[in-house]
Amino acid sequence: MILALAQCGKRGTLTGGEKDITPPKLLRAEPENMTVNFKEKKIRLYFDEYIKLKDVQKQLIVSPPLKYNPLITPQGSASKFIDITIKDTLKENTTYTLNFGQSITDNNEGNPNSFLSYVFSTGSYIDSLSVSGAVRDAFNKKVDQFVSVMLYELDSTYTDSTIYKRPPNYITNTLDSATTFKLSYLKEGKYALFALKDEGKNNLLDQKVDKIAFVTDTITLPTDTTYLLTLFKEIPDYRAAVPSYAAQNKIMFGYQGEAKHMVIEPLTKLPDSIKTKVLKETGKDTLNYWFIPFETDSIVFEVTNEKWKVKDTFTVKSRKLASDSLVLTPNQKGNLAFEEPFYVGANIPIIQIDSSKIALMNKDSIPVKFISKLDSVENRVTLDFDLEPNEKYTMDILPGAIVDFFGNANDTIAYRLSTNGYADYGNLGLKLVGNPTYPLIVQLTDESGKTKREIYATEPKDFQFNNLKPSKYMIRVIYDTNSNGKWDTGSYLQKIGPEKVIYYPSIIEVRANWELVESFNLLD
Repeated sequence: MILALAQCGKRGTLTGGEKDITPPKLLRAEPENMTVNFKEKKIRLYFDEYIKLKDVQKQLIVSPPLKYNPLITPQGSASKFIDITIKDTLKENTTYTLNFGQSITDNNEGNPNSFLSYVFSTGSYIDSLSVSGAVRDAFNKKVDQFVSVMLYELDSTYTDSTIYKRPPNYITNTLDSATTFKLSYLKEGKYALFALKDEGKNNLLDQKVDKIAFVTDTITLPTDTTYLLTLFKEIPDYRAAVPSYAAQNKIMFGYQGEAKHMVIEPLTKLPDSIKTKVLKETGKDTLNYWFIPFETDSIVFEVTNEKWKVKDTFTVKSRKLASDSLVLTPNQKGNLAFEEPFYVGANIPIIQIDSSKIALMNKDSIPVKFISKLDSVENRVTLDFDLEPNEKYTMDILPGAIVDFFGNANDTIAYRLSTNGYADYGNLGLKLVGNPTYPLIVQLTDESGKTKREIYATEPKDFQFNNLKPSKYMIRVIYDTNSNGKWDTGSYLQKIGPEKVIYYPSIIEVRANWELVESFNLLD
């Protein structure tokens, strides 16, 4: 009795027992899984514990796709079964797969029954062939989630444009946790294999928003080949958008595709005193049509693109808006980076600079020599000067130094700039091995893939990235196949793949006052 009372007096913490890590199990199905000659409209799945549905509309993949998604109940409450109501007419002699992904979880801990599938056939047997592989991104190191992988049967109705018009014969999805795929329960035949980052979730290719991957060869089932699908975003076919006034002195002409061969001409007779200028807006698919404001109800424009043999006519009605005024913006403020140019951009086309009205002094008030250059394409003034470590600079841009398209000049602007010491930065050297093909581009990016530095090379060399801010970086190598100095995407209809991109396998940490030399084997 004394021992029993002593045990009763001990303090402790209620744990509730061991944590449940077991996912719910499928006990049985009505009709049974792998049923043939299927004619039902409702399926019920029974589980060994209370379950709940999580993101079932996003996780559920039906192959072949149905026009109307099945109704899955109950949602929002715990149950030991789920009902699947089929709202479509099923095809004859076809094997269907319902893959629930990770949408079925236990009620208490949320443990998912990963990739539970229910399979049935409207014919007398279950198709049993499969095809598998992996998905990667053509440019980014990280692959998108929820990528659809599709098979189209190469029958008499199939053409290259079928992917724009109708869903595939078979489909699966990488969901949110895998870059590999497997299409199962397929029938023998010849197929076209695609992957889509299907933003519209309609199982069709929308060139404007979707990424696509394709295999040029015919897929013949059965096969033991494993396929690699490389996703890329195409440049959309050219199309001009309806223009509109953005300011009293500016009309915006939006477009999709490329604007290189886009020409804007007014059909309305403009007064002889009216000057005009067209300039692309940085970072946007927009051409800005600048003009001296005048009284008019509307202007009729003809927009042509010789490359695409397209001609559009637009009537732009005048609006009562204020005119844009000159705003100058430097690309660097405060602390200057040693390896980056310093420039001042403008929101209105610059037509003239007067370097005599720009003064640059160091901390000892000694003038610093600089070279100014007007870039009319990028619409900015570059000020090039030698940077010294641990220095302070004062840049005064006096009135009249920069004149815009309308004859307006800047007011007085003063920039206070400085530099750190060389010891505040790190240096990274890079050697490429494995017989790389030139020309190529070596890019240094941050962890999100944004380019920080790049070096172009037409022949073998060692690459040096100096005075880097302490941070973590990735290395990206681009094979510039067409020698145009940039990465080019692919084209599905032209059967052209994107230019090859290879990433250094690990993150590189650059520290202050460090010197690193890395070797990158492009064959690994």
